[in-house]
Amino acid sequence: MRAAKAASSRLVEVELQHVSLKRGGRSVLRDIAWHVRPGERWVVVGPNGAGKTQLLKILAGAVWPDPDVRHVLRWRWRRQWRRVPQELLQEIAYLGPERQDQYERRGWNHSVRDVVGTGVHRSDIPLQRLSRHQSLFVAKILRQLRLTSLAARGFLMLSYGERRRVLLARALAARPGLLLMDELLTGLDTSQRRALLNWLESSAASQLPWVLSAHRKPDIPAAATHVLMLDAGRIRYCGSSAGAALAAYFKQAPARSAAAARTGGQAAYGTEAKRRRMWFRFRDASIHLDYRRIIRGLDWQVNAGECWIIRGANGSGKSTLLRTIYGDHAVASDGWIERRGVGPGIPLDYFKSRCGFVAPHLQTDFARDAPVLDVVVSGLHSSIGLNEPSSSRERARARKALGAVGAAAHAERVFGELSYGEARRIIFARALVCRPGLLLLDEAFAGLDVRTRHDLLSLVDRLSVAGVAVVLATHQREELPRTASHELLLRGGQAIRLRSLLPKHT
Repeated sequence: MRAAKAASSRLVEVELQHVSLKRGGRSVLRDIAWHVRPGERWVVVGPNGAGKTQLLKILAGAVWPDPDVRHVLRWRWRRQWRRVPQELLQEIAYLGPERQDQYERRGWNHSVRDVVGTGVHRSDIPLQRLSRHQSLFVAKILRQLRLTSLAARGFLMLSYGERRRVLLARALAARPGLLLMDELLTGLDTSQRRALLNWLESSAASQLPWVLSAHRKPDIPAAATHVLMLDAGRIRYCGSSAGAALAAYFKQAPARSAAAARTGGQAAYGTEAKRRRMWFRFRDASIHLDYRRIIRGLDWQVNAGECWIIRGANGSGKSTLLRTIYGDHAVASDGWIERRGVGPGIPLDYFKSRCGFVAPHLQTDFARDAPVLDVVVSGLHSSIGLNEPSSSRERARARKALGAVGAAAHAERVFGELSYGEARRIIFARALVCRPGLLLLDEAFAGLDVRTRHDLLSLVDRLSVAGVAVVLATHQREELPRTASHELLLRGGQAIRLRSLLPKHT
């Protein structure tokens, strides 16, 4: 009994009243009243830009509300209420894109076992060896989240979804009193999503309070006890999950069709692509990273106007393959890749100048204070950032690309002020500003609300009909363009199926 009370006292309770927040002069959260108690398991839903991430950061003590509003923000820990969270910051585990991004930015390629071990010592990097007891505890968490086979791998050699699972394991290793998970299930394949949902279900046996933000109804665990709905920074519903009417909330966006996609297909960029012209070709290609073979023996060709879907479990090589096409990785010497327009004396930059790329790592690479227009203009130079100020012509093209993705209103903002979904629209605009003939999309629709996903998929449909070659890696059926024409299935780095999705003519 005494042990149970002691464990309960380490759990964190948070109360907010009249909490508002502005970023860059814009209201992000407005008059928020919310109470998170031990034993409660909250799901936070809302469209991109609704304020979900900033709200979770306020709970974590990483962001402070506007001081000019008389608000209440306090944390209860060890049976005492505290107005300042410094004493208990390490008792709150926050898992979001920024935590994942810092490993990429700083080049931290520690082993999975060591990364999870830093949770035990609550440090960013390994600073001391784990005791035998601590090592056994880390091994137990790795088993629970099905990560044992990855324990010796370098963190930066993992897929996006694998990294997310490792950082959840790290958070659990810290034995937190409050767990905050921002889009936890984004980028996970079906098997790994099921594993994490099972873990979330099992958490109902404890009093650990958690908060999970989500954009898809299948990502909401049945163990959730409460729901908070946000829209434009305001609470629209806050209460029991039984009364949340989630089915109506997650209603589908207007249907898209391949026939509708053909309307205005040439309008946006007037691409010079013509069908059946080859954009790239692999022959017996193998790709190695960190002395490991990620892709082996690939024979594959993509032509203008084709829309390829790349499928495969987390770690099967999808992202590596797309980055190889773009030119970030090389093919081993016993195979080769041919790119359209690239030959002796012609640099790879010529290919990149006609290729648009959308991927999670690009949102990581740009500085948070980068002007949105500069981010988009950088797509004309296939660069991260600009070496010299943009010209008026380049800025005009950037504004046109922003308009095409429904983000014209963000032109004067800085990149770090945007929500995850808003930033993804900017990365789409960066990909489109060069009027590409080839569009590479790596989990490009993950983490987007229904409306944003619908708008961007419709744009991809129109470009595909106009003759742009599209290669899209995804786990979700609702992220497939209507114009999908071919499929490549990867398993363990090997292509086990290449096929057309078009109906056969009789």
